[in-house]
Amino acid sequence: MLDARQLEALAAVIEHGSFGDAAKALSLTLAAVSLRIKSLEAAMGQRLLVRGKQVRATPAGQALLGHVRQVRLMESDLFTGLHGGDKAGRLQSLSVAVNADSLSSWFLPGVAPVLHAHGLLLDVVVDDQDHTHDALKSGDVTGCVTTLAEAMRGCVAEPLGVMRYRCMASPALVAKWNEPARGKAAPSRLAHRLLASPAVIFNRKDALQDAFLAQHFKLKGALYPRHFVPAVDAFELALELGMGWGMVPDILLAGRAHRPPLQEVLPGCPVDVQLYWQHWARESVAAQRLTQAVKQAAREQLLQA
Repeated sequence: MLDARQLEALAAVIEHGSFGDAAKALSLTLAAVSLRIKSLEAAMGQRLLVRGKQVRATPAGQALLGHVRQVRLMESDLFTGLHGGDKAGRLQSLSVAVNADSLSSWFLPGVAPVLHAHGLLLDVVVDDQDHTHDALKSGDVTGCVTTLAEAMRGCVAEPLGVMRYRCMASPALVAKWNEPARGKAAPSRLAHRLLASPAVIFNRKDALQDAFLAQHFKLKGALYPRHFVPAVDAFELALELGMGWGMVPDILLAGRAHRPPLQEVLPGCPVDVQLYWQHWARESVAAQRLTQAVKQAAREQLLQA
């Protein structure tokens, strides 16, 4: 059986990034924390931490961190049950990984009532939908909104629905790109002008623009200038200011009534992104409530197959 004190020491070192900060958080000496980690590594027969200026977990250490966090949630459920449902001021924290577009549109409104009703705290990791599952795999979160359809080990993948993205730009830019040009057909002309113009991209993991070019112009691996704007409001502002073209989901376009207009660059040619909710197969009661809220919100807000 794993030693609970050793596991807590491991979790504290990973979460605080150093042995010294972990010792302060646990009210222990540095030597005591170090001894517990060494004893746990000896029991597991492998390294759990990579020592350095910033201490980080090995894959085995990350797996144990996920176990510790699951146990914490289970113990919180037990405590609540033993006290007749009275949380006695104890707030549970749930960590999730969500892409920025989902977070700023359907996710938060969907889960907020559950958070209020059951005294839950949300710890959100924001990442591209193609990469959020990395945080679940490492044990950093209990669930994630992801494009990964295949359930990871120990997890369940449930389809949420489709976020439909459209290539948008300022009306002035779209009019400029659609001006007649001698010797070029309209689709070829538009593709050439798009590649010569900056794209507005959320971050370096964002592949939606590449998917649009590949799907509708058969252009794979195309090179084009890029602005990187990693904030949803600022991203749309960059498009409004005519800085370039970018992919915006329908769910956010629907709420733009009082903002400067954007125009679809290639009308009727969206990029559909199927989303899934991946979460641990063994969930605490709090995590189960969050899962139900996420699924309900997705059914109401996303396109369903």
